[in-house]
Amino acid sequence: MLMGIGLLYARTGELGMTRIGQELDVHGPPDALVLAGFVLVLTGLLVKGAAVPFHFWLPDAHAVAPTPVCMLLSGVMVELGAFGVWRVHDTVFSGPGGLPAADVERALVALGVLTAVVGAVMCWYQRHVKRLLAYSTVAHMGLFLTGIGTLTPEADDGVALYILGHAGVKAALFACTGILLDRYGSVDEHALYGRARRLRGVAVLFALGGLGLAGLPPFGTALGKSVTEEAVGGPLTVLYVLASAVTAGAVLRVAARVFLGLGPRPEEGDAYETTGSGEEPETRQRLSRIPDTMTAVPAVLLAGSLAVGVVPGFGGAVGHAVQEAGTGGLVHVSVHWTPPGVLLGLASTALALALAAVAVTRPRLLAAPDRALPLRRLQSGHVGDYVAWLLVGTTLLGALALPGVLGS
Repeated sequence: MLMGIGLLYARTGELGMTRIGQELDVHGPPDALVLAGFVLVLTGLLVKGAAVPFHFWLPDAHAVAPTPVCMLLSGVMVELGAFGVWRVHDTVFSGPGGLPAADVERALVALGVLTAVVGAVMCWYQRHVKRLLAYSTVAHMGLFLTGIGTLTPEADDGVALYILGHAGVKAALFACTGILLDRYGSVDEHALYGRARRLRGVAVLFALGGLGLAGLPPFGTALGKSVTEEAVGGPLTVLYVLASAVTAGAVLRVAARVFLGLGPRPEEGDAYETTGSGEEPETRQRLSRIPDTMTAVPAVLLAGSLAVGVVPGFGGAVGHAVQEAGTGGLVHVSVHWTPPGVLLGLASTALALALAAVAVTRPRLLAAPDRALPLRRLQSGHVGDYVAWLLVGTTLLGALALPGVLGS
């Protein structure tokens, strides 16, 4: 990212984003230097945002990081990566001296779709609960990136609301997972089967988090998802429904097995699965009783996510702030619930519940097929592999944005 900033400074002599954008417009059509600056800066932000194929650090980090750090990573830092992508493009590269809108849209939407699909598939096949939640963050980053990539004010407002709602829901789910770790010394879905029946309050909060992840109205995730779906339209709407349903279905499956003991006891998987057994609790010793303060944290976070969707005028205020932060002037965008958006939210929730029910009652039906094994092997843990994928992703981003530069 610093290399990209250096290239832009060499061209414009400026470091303020607005001034860089103005100077690029003065210098005329974009060339290879502008493209290189764009690719390098966005690569840094996409690594922070854990977009595929820059995402490999995220599941490994979540597996070992303390619960509060996981809450910050998935609830704040990844979202800041998405915000950075939007802000840098909108302020620096959206003018005549930046990259053509069609090329930026192609690059961001392609990476967004790839991220959502890979994240959702990998989320479903996890048994380590922290890694499961981490991959669901990757999938939702794909949805955020797809919305940003449409380059419309309506999608920008929707993604902003979606990010706010998702931050509360995901942080609450990690807080509940931390309670399981401190109580049972494990975050393994199979090892925890039926052991948390007494944690009724945590069970309710975990299930509510799963429903919020699916986009159940009136959660803020549902409002943001609704506005974004209306903005992107077409086949991409299906992506939003499926990705949110699959990730939420995985969370609800964990809730049914761990807190209710439903279905047959899960079978052991293959050698490439990462389990969550034998983890050290983050307290001095395993808790025999869960303090009220520990359950209050996810409750407050879920209440915040609900507030995003139900507080009158909040969506409009967020939309106004987003448009003020942009460079195109204020564009009046109406942010509100719509019947199609509510129906799509209910549809993704129903699909998530159905997937969870099938996974619990007939686990072999949705078990990982052999052809999914190569995708799981990519998460090798070898730094060299991740460096290679970083270079592949940077090259892919440049190739997707290259045609407009060649044309100019």
